[in-house]
Amino acid sequence: MIACLRGMLFKKLPESLIVDVGGVGYEVFFPQSGQARLPGVGEEVFLHIQTVVREDAFNLFGFLEPMEKEMFQLLNTVSGIGPKLAMHILAGISPADLARAILHDDLARLTRLPGVGKKTAERLCLELKDKVQFVPEALSASSPALTLPGEDERVHDAISALLNLGYPAARAREALALVRQQAGAEGFAALQLEELLRQTLRALV
Repeated sequence: MIACLRGMLFKKLPESLIVDVGGVGYEVFFPQSGQARLPGVGEEVFLHIQTVVREDAFNLFGFLEPMEKEMFQLLNTVSGIGPKLAMHILAGISPADLARAILHDDLARLTRLPGVGKKTAERLCLELKDKVQFVPEALSASSPALTLPGEDERVHDAISALLNLGYPAARAREALALVRQQAGAEGFAALQLEELLRQTLRALV
C-alpha cells in the first residue's frame, strides 16, 4: 500500500492531481474545491495517501494533513458514504470542525456540506459520535486554544477561508484566539468577517 507521496505537482485536474515521483506519474484524487491549498504546478508537494482497492479499481486519495486522512477513514465507515463523497466533505470543513459538529449533533452545519442531506447528517452523528472524540483532543495537545468562546458562523467562515489559503486548522484557530485576546470579547464579537480575516492573517505572519 502507498502511505505517502513526495514529488513534483505535474498537473491539476478537476477531481485529481498528477504527482511525478521519480519520473512516474501518480493520479491522486483531490477535489478542486480544496486545490487552492496546494503549491503551484511544477513545485514539490507532499501528500498523505489512503489507498482504496476495489475489484475493478486501485485508487489513491491525497491529504495535506494526517488528521484529514484519519477523518477520511472514519467517514468511509458510515453507511452511504464512499471515498469520493468523503473527500468532498473534507474539502468543505476541517477535521476538528467536523468532529465538533458531530459531537454536538449540529445537523444545520453538517447539511451545508457537499452531498450531505439530513439523513446522511443523522447517520454521521449516530455512527461516528463515539469515534470522533479523539480529533479535538489530538489537536488541542499541540494547541491549547482551539475552541473559541462564543464561536459562531463568522468564525467558521474565517477558518474555512484560512484553510483554503493553505493554513492548517490548528494554526488558524491559534491565530483567531490571539485576535480575540487582543480585541477583547466585545471587540471580537463586533468584528465583521473581512476585518476578522485581515487581523487573523496579520497574526499568522
